[in-house]
Amino acid sequence: MPRNRRLWAGVAMAALALSFAGTGQASAADINNAKNAGFESGLTNWTCTAGSGTTVSSPVHSGAAALKATPAGQDNAQCSESVAVKPNSTYTLSAWVQGGYSYLGVTGTGTTDVSTWTPDTSAWKQLSTTFTTGASTSSVTVYTHGWYGQAAYYADDISVYGPDGGGGSDPAPTVPATPTGVSVSSTTSSSVSLAWSAVSGATGYNIYRDGTKITAVTGTSATITGLAASTSYSFQVTATNSAGESGKSSAVTGTTTASGGNGSTGLPKHAVTGYWQNFNNGATVQKISAVSSQYDIIAVAFADATSTPGAVSFTLDSSGLGGYTVDQFKADIAAKHAAGKKVVISIGGQNGTISVSDSTSATNFANSVYSLMQTYGFDGVDIDLENGINATYMTQALRSLSSKAGSSLVITMAPQTIDMQSTSNAYFQTALNIKDILTVVNMQYYNSGTMLGCDGKVYGQGTVDFLTALACIQLQGGLSPSQVGLGLPASTSAAGSGYVSPTIVNNALDCLTAGTNCGTFKPSKTYPDLRGAMTWSTNWDAAAGSSWSNSVGAHVHALP
Repeated sequence: MPRNRRLWAGVAMAALALSFAGTGQASAADINNAKNAGFESGLTNWTCTAGSGTTVSSPVHSGAAALKATPAGQDNAQCSESVAVKPNSTYTLSAWVQGGYSYLGVTGTGTTDVSTWTPDTSAWKQLSTTFTTGASTSSVTVYTHGWYGQAAYYADDISVYGPDGGGGSDPAPTVPATPTGVSVSSTTSSSVSLAWSAVSGATGYNIYRDGTKITAVTGTSATITGLAASTSYSFQVTATNSAGESGKSSAVTGTTTASGGNGSTGLPKHAVTGYWQNFNNGATVQKISAVSSQYDIIAVAFADATSTPGAVSFTLDSSGLGGYTVDQFKADIAAKHAAGKKVVISIGGQNGTISVSDSTSATNFANSVYSLMQTYGFDGVDIDLENGINATYMTQALRSLSSKAGSSLVITMAPQTIDMQSTSNAYFQTALNIKDILTVVNMQYYNSGTMLGCDGKVYGQGTVDFLTALACIQLQGGLSPSQVGLGLPASTSAAGSGYVSPTIVNNALDCLTAGTNCGTFKPSKTYPDLRGAMTWSTNWDAAAGSSWSNSVGAHVHALP
């Protein structure tokens, strides 16, 4: 295909250029000869083809701005700058890039022009190469560009490092000022949220609790989790950049609220859970901020397995989500908190490979999940392990996590129907083992074969009876009604089978809570404290015009 031939030709040229690049040593007089290297002054000194470039405040590698350039049609979004250099000298050319295919190069060297590139990347990545100027070369053209038909790329902190070419350079950074305006924005029984004013020239901030550094962030807010209830803590913030760290801010005191036991999660009596997709599979791509307010619990799908047994990690799919940055993601979670919502990290999914099968992996699981809670502000964890679970060690892991996170920890579970047919099943055992700290079990009433109801009869998915008769097993098997929710797909596209209209979901909720709108199966008693409903996913719901959340969400919240 023509595009592929052009792309690989570019790779070959980059490799050839690199093979001829010089390797001279830097001297004490070497400087960065690029001007406006961090795009802090907009596009000053830079020229972008076809109006393809602009500056943005996020994502940035450092400072307050970065270049964003978008290829379109036959334009590859090239942005260039003329840089003064010395003849017969060796320079190191580098830049930090993110997003779509990104190229970095130089022309007019008087020797061999060089370039390098990288395919699309969701995190900042440094490109670097070297070049040598000719005997009469006094200036070169440095450029970045993307690739035809690919996504926008971002570039920041361009450097042409070597002997002073006489054209001047950006001033060296200075240590930022001490942050001001530090305040406590909200508290729970196990967390304190902080906010402060931005500091000019800062690229990050360190948070200190009682004099000890506990975390670092790039934005102007942070949520500190894992705190004891009814306890006062002192917090200070410093600003950082490549020049160093500022002094500590004035201390502020944050006092956690009293513990309320298993009911201290702050959730409403009846709640709606929705899974948010950290990937693009054809459903509507969303930021957390775009998730409907009908959802009380947002489960971020999914955490990733690591090479450490039991441990998990999380990487935001920034490129797949239209350039959604980690800072925006964290800020959106904080905004959901301010609106009274909970956001948890989901472990597993259809392709999840996390295994917690011994004490070591249980400890690794608890430590890694707690670390993600501190990093992103997650309120807890969702267990969606569809390839088996060890009740003994998952119980150990979740209790360990609870001891770290405190009584406000949210624990949700999303077993398949087969996992909850009997209290002897490992999933059901785990739920009962942690009943005192469990928030809700939202069983997946879809992608299922026929199953037994609590009356011993066989029911097929897609009916009110399937929902009510199977929920009855959990309600009679030892879970509190407030720990039982109905999990359904948001649309026909969201699951292979088992979609039912919102009307059927609402009828099942009425049957279980009030004994009305039942099918042929009628529970022996009603459960007015039933927690609510769950859907896969908020994205598929949005793709269907939010018909699921508008109907089921409103119905759940109207339950007595």
